[in-house]
Amino acid sequence: MSAGFTPIAPRPRPVKTEGFVPWLRANLFANPMSAATTLVLLVGAAGFAPTALDWLIFKAVWSANLEACNAVRGSGACWGVVAEKYRVIVFGRYPLDQQWRAELATLALVTLLVLSCIRHFWKPGLVLLCAAVLALFFALMGGGRLLGIDTGLPAVPTDRWGGLPLTIMLATLGIVFAFPIAVAVALGRRSRLPAIRSVCIVYVELIRGVPLISVLFMASFMFPLFMPPGTNIDVLLRVLVGITLFAAAYMAEIVRGGLQAIPKGQIEAADTLGLSTWQTQRKIVLPQALALVVPGLMNNFISLFKDTSLVTIVSLYELTGAMGLALNGDADWRPFKIEAYLFIAAIYFAFCFAMSRYSLWIEKRLRRAGPR
Repeated sequence: MSAGFTPIAPRPRPVKTEGFVPWLRANLFANPMSAATTLVLLVGAAGFAPTALDWLIFKAVWSANLEACNAVRGSGACWGVVAEKYRVIVFGRYPLDQQWRAELATLALVTLLVLSCIRHFWKPGLVLLCAAVLALFFALMGGGRLLGIDTGLPAVPTDRWGGLPLTIMLATLGIVFAFPIAVAVALGRRSRLPAIRSVCIVYVELIRGVPLISVLFMASFMFPLFMPPGTNIDVLLRVLVGITLFAAAYMAEIVRGGLQAIPKGQIEAADTLGLSTWQTQRKIVLPQALALVVPGLMNNFISLFKDTSLVTIVSLYELTGAMGLALNGDADWRPFKIEAYLFIAAIYFAFCFAMSRYSLWIEKRLRRAGPR
């Protein structure tokens, strides 16, 4: 060893950044203020938890026993109201002896949505599968004759559809139809042609300037007044069009925000390569713009899923409306509305939480596929 050598002090060992304890340290105990807030919330939760668990589970009545429910009112939940009324809550006014059709239709549609979210199934055949499942859904729900073909099932008019099948159908078709309209309107607002740009601006500002409940009211009650005598468009179709146009207006502004975030230099580079306007938008601009606004789009999808509850004003009893329909006409079970609301809240939460987690999964994949 040379006379002028000075050893370097050993570096500290690497800090573990993954796992439960590092997560607690980073999110709940990052600094004294965060640690104090966490402890206060934990103490409050510990004091509230016994009472909540008693009401929710330990003192609750789980069977459809009205006398037992009345005996524990105020001290325990009556989940028997769900056991007694779940068919009306989940399927609305759909005929009781035909509810197996609604069950199969809902299962088919939910299965399609799950498969559509899996990358392995992102193939051209998925479009045909979507068309087949939607045809099956309407054949099962409506029965009678569909597009001139006899389904062999008793006809059920659309005003008898309700509950969870109606909620999922309106949200799914609303999102599917609104998305391409939103992209077209967002591109139209950036068009160099004044006529196209003006039409898109008027559409967005007009729709965003009124609440959804007004759009549904006009689609259901006012639109038929402008139709020729004898012309009758199904109320479900009118409501679906109103929801689609409303969602597309909000979604268009989200997409336009993503378009504006793309550097102008990329478009100029595409022009120098000889790409047409549509090629530039399809291959360069839109893929990047849509990737940037995934959180905003998913937020809009979740909002649309919950906004389907407003169709009750036009006598279409989706999940929330069906719950009111089940209890408002039964004075015996009406006092237990809280439990029924918690039941449908759990259904809404399950779907919305699944969409939220799927959005995070997409964002992670996009980050991995982005520049390193």
